Amino acid sequence: MAKRGVSEGSGDGGVTVPKRTSGAAGKGGEASPAKGAAKGAAKGAAAAGKAAATPVKKPKPPQSRTALVRQARRINRELAEVYSYAHPELDFENPFQLLVATVLSAQTTDLRVNQTTPALFAAYPTPEDLAAANPEEVEELIRPTGFFRAKTKSIMGLSVALRDEFGGEVPGRLEDLVKLPGVGRKTAFVVLGNAFGVPGITVDTHFGRLVRRWKWTEQTDPDKVEAEVGALFPKSEWTMLSHRVIFHGRRICHSRKPACGACPIAPLCPSYGEGETDPEKAKKLLKYEMGGMPGQRLKPPPDYPGKPAPPLGAAG
Repeated sequence: MAKRGVSEGSGDGGVTVPKRTSGAAGKGGEASPAKGAAKGAAKGAAAAGKAAATPVKKPKPPQSRTALVRQARRINRELAEVYSYAHPELDFENPFQLLVATVLSAQTTDLRVNQTTPALFAAYPTPEDLAAANPEEVEELIRPTGFFRAKTKSIMGLSVALRDEFGGEVPGRLEDLVKLPGVGRKTAFVVLGNAFGVPGITVDTHFGRLVRRWKWTEQTDPDKVEAEVGALFPKSEWTMLSHRVIFHGRRICHSRKPACGACPIAPLCPSYGEGETDPEKAKKLLKYEMGGMPGQRLKPPPDYPGKPAPPLGAAG
């Protein structure tokens, strides 16, 4: 076995003896440059031949506008069949209750809001009542929804504005609603679409996630998502489209683990496979009425196929 880096101590300054190469050396034990070059050339040729034989995957061409519109509208039709009972999942009896409930729904579930608002609306049924309330008492009532101090400020502030500027009535125009404390476009469209019949797209976290998975948009800004998705559908579909997409996101197409194997629109989904594809395992991921569990409303519509949600503090 040749020694690595051995220096001869013969007074010549420690010249290093070249390493011998077994089976590849010419005379004197030194490797042949010609043979090494030939071998390298052969390997290079073989690699080039292999690369040439491997087909190069071309990037998929972007979907045409026409194809995108067709795919989006077909998904909407399929969702309309699956969720024929889709509805706003906040309990309300009038525009004021819906407005307040929607503001309270930030950073919590509609279920928790629905369990909280009965006591709130029993104590303060009108904007005038809530505007004149003791903030500490309101905070205590809405505490279960989280961020109760900020939310108290918002719902009392919007009540004051409704009392002083709109005669105690919730306005039916977007430009008026968004001026109210705690009310943005998303909240305004929930109220307009479900209390006044004015079409609007509600871009919440579920809606944004699903339309990006379906490649309807790449935008993350809610206003841009609203504009791009809205352009794919007639205005008459906007409100119900929002309900269907949000229903699907809450029940099947979850954020962390979508139930792909139990998804009724799987054949149409460009992101199929991001979640669990085994049908039996996917069924266990279904939520609310799809999974045989109570829904989010204590007073759901008559055509809702699931069970009503339990009141606050009751066993679910």
